[in-house]
Amino acid sequence: MNFDEFFGNFPALTITGLEQGAIYALVALGYTLVYGVLRLINFAHSEVFMVGTFTALWTWEALGYNQNSPSPAFGALLIALLAGLVVAALASAVTAVTVELVAYRPLRKRNAPPLAFLITAIGASFVLAESFGIGTSRAPFGMPNLIPQETLFTVFGAAVTNVQLIILGVTLVMMVGLDQFVNRSRLGRGIRAVAQDADTAALMGVNKNRVILLVFVLGGLMAGVAALLWNVRYGYTKFNVGFLIGLKAFAAAVLGGIGNLRGALLGGLLLGVAENYAAGLFGGDWKDFTGFVLLVVLLMFRPTGLLGESLGRARA
Repeated sequence: MNFDEFFGNFPALTITGLEQGAIYALVALGYTLVYGVLRLINFAHSEVFMVGTFTALWTWEALGYNQNSPSPAFGALLIALLAGLVVAALASAVTAVTVELVAYRPLRKRNAPPLAFLITAIGASFVLAESFGIGTSRAPFGMPNLIPQETLFTVFGAAVTNVQLIILGVTLVMMVGLDQFVNRSRLGRGIRAVAQDADTAALMGVNKNRVILLVFVLGGLMAGVAALLWNVRYGYTKFNVGFLIGLKAFAAAVLGGIGNLRGALLGGLLLGVAENYAAGLFGGDWKDFTGFVLLVVLLMFRPTGLLGESLGRARA
């Protein structure tokens, strides 16, 4: 244990952990939305995120940017980021909807057992990942350096960069927007009704299949936004880039209380900070290990997660 390094870098570890946790949280929202409505762990969601990273990259390449391109002027930068965001979000949403229509809906029509859904989810994940693996020769791809990291200010001696503020700001905006949509809009009431009791909601005129499609669209949109932020921050993608991110996002959703939107945000931020603290205290090799240990220990004492309220019982 290196306590001197840990306490010396405590503010920096916290800021970086919040930045990483914000990306986990956006991906976790997709897991928690689908589970809240269908009681299904959509393991293919990690590949929905992966699709977003690639489509954002291809959009930037279509606009003429590559790894060697200089950083664009503000106007061109804004166009590139907005184009990448829109394309990544739409591509991830379309991928998520395709998985629902092709893989899950036929199983629901046949009243398949839960194990069939679980196996199908894992299979869909591998199909998407391996399809991109074959198409990209399993090679990593670097991103254009659209936003050079610059220190804007310091907090207790720790630098806060423009990219970190963008990631945290976008995550909070998306989280608040989704929370308000689910809790206050007419479509959001339909989501909560199906999550609470699908049969009763159908008797009240709620179209269950339409609500399920909406849930997959929303989850895909969140994953697409997370994919763009990942590209900007970490600067690479690969066919299996979603595997570990998906596991951590799922852990974050369970940590906060799967089925709870605000719990996904809290779980993601907490997991990111805990990983960074462990890396500072024990070394980088302990980073991934610690997050899952934290999850197991917490669930031993609070099986429903930190905020364990289900999506169907969320208050307007």
